[in-house]
Parts: sequence; structure tokens; C-alpha cells
Amino acid sequence: MTNKIKDFTDLIVWKKAHEITLNIYKLTKKFPDDEKFCLTNQMRRCSVSIVSNIAEGFGRSTAKDKAHFYAISKGSVLELKTQLILSRDLDYINKEDFYRLEKDIMDVTRLLSGIVRSSRNIT
Repeated sequence: MTNKIKDFTDLIVWKKAHEITLNIYKLTKKFPDDEKFCLTNQMRRCSVSIVSNIAEGFGRSTAKDKAHFYAISKGSVLELKTQLILSRDLDYINKEDFYRLEKDIMDVTRLLSGIVRSSRNIT
């Protein structure tokens, strides 16, 4: 029995990125009120961008278009990592949450690197 990928929600990278997005929303609820329109907003938008660009890439018909959107998603992952580091350094999140999310971000980065590479190799 093979697990055919029929929808972007079947992609492991999308599932992991979706989990990150949910965790970012939960985590940023605890941020100071004065961060509501700054770091909180930026981290939420960034995490949504990751899953959205994976979905958009999946829906594209050419390998070049797919790789383009997956690469944008990878850029958003790295942007989120920077924001996560800032959150840690500002003591908005504890080390345990930081390391858990950092590991998830590294997993998604690795998966996106692979999917970008494989999309570019399709002729």
C-alpha cells in the first residue's frame, strides 16, 4: 500500500510547518501587550507564510514555480528562527520552548531544502 500525496496537507513538511504555526500562536499569546503589533504579529504572519507558500508551491504546475514557492517558504522559516532567537533573548519564552521550536524549525528547513532540490531536478 502506497501513500499517494493528493493534497498539500499530505506533505510531511506542511504538517510540521502547520504544527509550528499553531505553537507560535499559542506561544505569542503570552508575549507582553506592547509586542502585540510588533514581534507577536511578525511571528504569526511569518509562520502563516511558511505553510501558505508550501500550499501554493504544491498547487503550481511547473517545477520552477514549485521550487520558487518552496524557497520562499524556506526564507520565512529562517526569518521565524531569527524572531524566535529575539524572543528568547528578550525573555519572552523559556529555554524549553525555544529548543523545542528550534528543533522543529530545523526539521522544516531540512525538509524544505530537500523539496526545493527535488523540485529543481524535475525536468
